[in-house]
Amino acid sequence: MNAPPPPAPSAADSPTAPGGLRGRIDRYFEVSARGSTFAREIRGGLATFFAMAYIIVLNPLIIGTAPDAAGDELGIARVAATTALVGGVISILMGVVSRYPFAVAAGMGLNVIVAYSLAPQMTWADAMGLVVLEGIVLLVLVLTGFRTAVFRAIPAGLKTAIAVGVGMFLAFVGFVNAGFITRVPDAANSTVPVQLGDGALSGWPITVFVLGLALTIALMVRRVKGAMLIGIAVATAVAIVVETTARPEGWSLTAPAVPSSLGDVLSVPDFSLVGQFNLFGGFADVGAVLVILLVFTLLLADFFDTMGTMVGVGGQAGMLDEDGNVPRAREVLVVDALGTVAGGGASASVNTVFAESSAGVGEGARTGIAPVVTGLLFLAATLFAPLVELVPFEAATPVLIIVGFMMMTQVTKIDFSDLGIGVPAFLTIATMPFTYSITNGIGFGFIAYTFIRTVQGRAREVHPLLWVVSAAFLVFFCLGPIEALLGL
Repeated sequence: MNAPPPPAPSAADSPTAPGGLRGRIDRYFEVSARGSTFAREIRGGLATFFAMAYIIVLNPLIIGTAPDAAGDELGIARVAATTALVGGVISILMGVVSRYPFAVAAGMGLNVIVAYSLAPQMTWADAMGLVVLEGIVLLVLVLTGFRTAVFRAIPAGLKTAIAVGVGMFLAFVGFVNAGFITRVPDAANSTVPVQLGDGALSGWPITVFVLGLALTIALMVRRVKGAMLIGIAVATAVAIVVETTARPEGWSLTAPAVPSSLGDVLSVPDFSLVGQFNLFGGFADVGAVLVILLVFTLLLADFFDTMGTMVGVGGQAGMLDEDGNVPRAREVLVVDALGTVAGGGASASVNTVFAESSAGVGEGARTGIAPVVTGLLFLAATLFAPLVELVPFEAATPVLIIVGFMMMTQVTKIDFSDLGIGVPAFLTIATMPFTYSITNGIGFGFIAYTFIRTVQGRAREVHPLLWVVSAAFLVFFCLGPIEALLGL
């Protein structure tokens, strides 16, 4: 079933009766109509920001340090500035246009494709030009109704499986980012590829994660408002004390520290990467055939990554209709496509709806006010990047575990007695965390559904668009052999 709705607004939480500017905002965003309050939306926006603020640190480490074909790098500081800038602007746009609690930023996985598949074969300007081109194609697919039509062609059971799979993916990401689950050294010669911590749960960073998770669970069980945000704040405070007194090793990405000077708090952002792209330069670098394959890879990943996240977060918020669709999905998808165009135009990589938006939904956010708050914080982060780095993964990732549980509750809606739905649903749910990709899970689920329905003699039940999409995923998964066959 969907996650339970938030409790009825208290007198302290409730907005004033509609009237004046506050009333107009309430009616536009449907705050009261969706059973939410301005306080919840603000808390939700804060929780979403802290759950996804790591991208301001992590995206530059991927995009900013990878050399292009000429050996040039974009630079960490410049990519950090544009990552926060684009994430802020597009999150605000998403909130205002779609009025849903979906925040946007540079997509993990998609940035890896850009950094390690596109850039090594051309200049960074040409690679970002292909990202812009992909965004334009995506926008055309939305405006022509094709992307929405594909979304509606998916059986309800598979949509639910996508939501559950996203939850499992988020939980796995949380455990990995916190160092609770780690890769086994030389995993090829081991019976297992991952393990608990470094073979055991030890060290202060893991302790901070466990304390944060336990506190957040306790607060949720006691129905304390702002449980996730309080958990992040308290865990961060503990992390700072631990770092200051014990100086432990092993923080996943950033070591928390109390700022010692103004320079550690405030910095002037460098936006010189904005506009540094060449729309058609890639064609001259590698030829039309390879460009088409590269754009197709990026397009397919972006296309379904957003779809899976939208279904997952929308389902958690109880916003899906009886067919498992998000009402007014067109607005969400238009802004998402514009995010890709803006991300390429500013050299921040593909921007997409973040599954971590579910952190805000978990705090009760149900409207576009939450991503507006998140977006404003992203814009502030362009100036206060050192403060964003204050929150370590170990303090923020407990939220992802809790959200994974919330999204997992929808699994009861899947009819596993129908193997034509049950098996594809299982593959979708299992493949997302096991391959670390939402897109892969959707692809295997679609292909399995089409195959099993055909074997069952029920091929006519498969929507024509799903045949097309399943075929596209087959090409996507076989791109390596195809490129080898073509000598690319």
